[in-house]
Amino acid sequence: MRFNQKEFNNFIIDNDVVGFFDKEVTLASGRSSHWYVNWRKISNDVFLMDELSDYVINFVTSRGLKPNCFYGVPEGATKLGIITQFKWAKQSDFYDKGSHSLPMGRAKPKEHGDPKDRYFVGEPRGKIVCLEDVTTTGNSLIKSCQGLLELKSNRLIICAVGLTDRMEITGYKESPGIVIEKTSVKNAMSLLDIRYESMSSAEELLELAVKKYKPNTEIIKSIEKEFEEYGIKPIKLA
Repeated sequence: MRFNQKEFNNFIIDNDVVGFFDKEVTLASGRSSHWYVNWRKISNDVFLMDELSDYVINFVTSRGLKPNCFYGVPEGATKLGIITQFKWAKQSDFYDKGSHSLPMGRAKPKEHGDPKDRYFVGEPRGKIVCLEDVTTTGNSLIKSCQGLLELKSNRLIICAVGLTDRMEITGYKESPGIVIEKTSVKNAMSLLDIRYESMSSAEELLELAVKKYKPNTEIIKSIEKEFEEYGIKPIKLA
């Protein structure tokens, strides 16, 4: 089946993945915000994870991607990566013993043992689609992709896919590694020669969430100010 953007956006809104805070909170990125994207509301429900993994597979196939392996960024997309890879393998025409890996990433690199197990519990192989739940600065996605490519043994990231792009600028820095000036996550990934695609965006989801929850004017103005400061473009919600 082809990916239906409107249907996926409604899936997000209907299951309260996106919402608003009455008071600003500090996100994992270190930035303050009046709105959230919380995919954990989905990841602890088997029925909804089954639906979500189907959306991911439909999205990837609609983009013409043909991976050997799905890999979820630890820890936000670990479950999704495993479930999606399992279903993808079962659908394969060449599904058989040894045909597909079932990898899982480590949140913290292992400091002992076989080097190939440093980042993984089960190593991803072949053409990989790397999954992330939310991209804000994109730092965790970038680090995971660097870990995937560290050994460079028959491994290629053909795309990084985010469930939701908060549409904020990134300024990723890691010494003695790469430095990326303030830009979008998509552009930052392209500097690493990795294609990035998002399944949903802040602009569309916030419009739907405002209609559903009707946050007060103060919250709306605060979010608009967030995008003036951190957004890849201004967003008007009023």
